[in-house]
Amino acid sequence: MRSPAFFRTLLLATALTAPAVVSMGQPAAAQSAVSNAATVPVPQIGSAPITAVAHPYAEPDGAQAAVDAAFAEARKTGRKVLIDFGANWCPDCRVLAGVLTHPAVSPWVDQTFSVVSVNVDHFNKNMDIAKKFGITIKAIPVALIVTPDGKVLNGDETLALGDARRMSGQAVVDKLAAWAKRS
Repeated sequence: MRSPAFFRTLLLATALTAPAVVSMGQPAAAQSAVSNAATVPVPQIGSAPITAVAHPYAEPDGAQAAVDAAFAEARKTGRKVLIDFGANWCPDCRVLAGVLTHPAVSPWVDQTFSVVSVNVDHFNKNMDIAKKFGITIKAIPVALIVTPDGKVLNGDETLALGDARRMSGQAVVDKLAAWAKRS
């Protein structure tokens, strides 16, 4: 298994050698990030064990500000936004967080997405945030992949990671990678 330092070095080398591409309507920094994200290899973790994160979600208050910050970052970098709706009591949510923070996966996630976790508590908090994207949350985790301008790319599969504790870490990564390719 390659270390996180290896992936950071690879990402840096890619960023330094990638040709600059400029087109109308998108900041050069955003284009560079999009170009680099496309060249970052999808992590291959196979059946590596995944450790669930004990408390991946912050308190529900402040979620809208966190979502706004993720979109501001995405507009600057050209990355897509990964909105993870869940709760700390949910085993599948905690496993999904474990995949996202796995040492071999997190550098790729950081280069591909602006990630924001939204605590929905017991389906009684922050449900309005999901509704803004046309999603009604009935089960968690719900993972949305959204363009910087607000277009949901995986509205047809929002619950695909809902059984994360029974999925391999690689299956979760592969699903995220497939969504990341959508436009």
